[in-house]
Amino acid sequence: MSKPKKTVIEYRNYELPINFPVLVLTGDRWYISDVKSGKLHFHNCLEIGICHKETGVIEFGDNPVGFKAGDVTFISRNVPHTSYSTKGEASLWSYIFLNPDELFKGIFGPASPYSDIYSDMVQNLQMVLGKAEYRDIYELVTQILNELINKEMNYQISVKGLMLSLFMRLMRIYAQKKQQDVTLREAHENDIVIMPALEYIRENYMLNFPIEDLANMCHLSQTHFRRVFHEIMQTSPLDYLNTTRILQACILLRTTEESILSVSEQVGFRSVSSFNRHFSDKMGAQPGEWRRKMVKMDNTSIMKYTGWTQAEKLTESKK
Repeated sequence: MSKPKKTVIEYRNYELPINFPVLVLTGDRWYISDVKSGKLHFHNCLEIGICHKETGVIEFGDNPVGFKAGDVTFISRNVPHTSYSTKGEASLWSYIFLNPDELFKGIFGPASPYSDIYSDMVQNLQMVLGKAEYRDIYELVTQILNELINKEMNYQISVKGLMLSLFMRLMRIYAQKKQQDVTLREAHENDIVIMPALEYIRENYMLNFPIEDLANMCHLSQTHFRRVFHEIMQTSPLDYLNTTRILQACILLRTTEESILSVSEQVGFRSVSSFNRHFSDKMGAQPGEWRRKMVKMDNTSIMKYTGWTQAEKLTESKK
């Protein structure tokens, strides 16, 4: 019996302005095809999408969620996903990409109220909010989009203020959903338990440390820590660590000319063979092959694409 085909995951890098880390992609070129690509992708920044017309599906990993005109989507960086329209349709979208930590620098730091909710939300957003139920969210995103398109006097200040209002509303929705859903509430309580481990991995993924250290940070036995971690993250602590390293390696491969060996060492792998094996398992290609493919994609401006499926076809045609 043949093994099931592994899902291919692509990394998409968006160059955000340094002093104003917000990018908008909008206009008649941003249609989503009804052809399911069979690939997932993730970004280096948070994505806000607004569907202008037609319907379809967003898949967060193995979790499909339907969308329709008027829906607003929020997807955190490093969350693998893909979108496709309903058969026979071509949904039209506008996208806003941003780095909220840079945009809101100093506002949601560790000392600020509800910083734990903000941090949890920004790392785990996989949300589709409908216009009928969340009219205020739709209107805020529409106002932000208009400011970014028109670029009138002081538009950046206006966008930052509107974004702050949007994120405060999102935090309330996020917290409310956790309170209403028993499963989510229990998961959030466990989230707090393993948060020290997640933060440590996020900041120190390039170091070599035993899983026992992570368990100790959370004041849990190794057995209990592994069980709780898997219940929340749907993967083991070691697999999560290696996935974090691979996603960081993608950024280095895409944005630097460092050698494969150097990249593997910088993200914490002890040998290049181990790095190659884990990278291929996660990304569906060897690091060198993946980098060459990304170079071909980088050589064509994203503004020349007509939707995601066309972008993928363009990349394939250049092989």
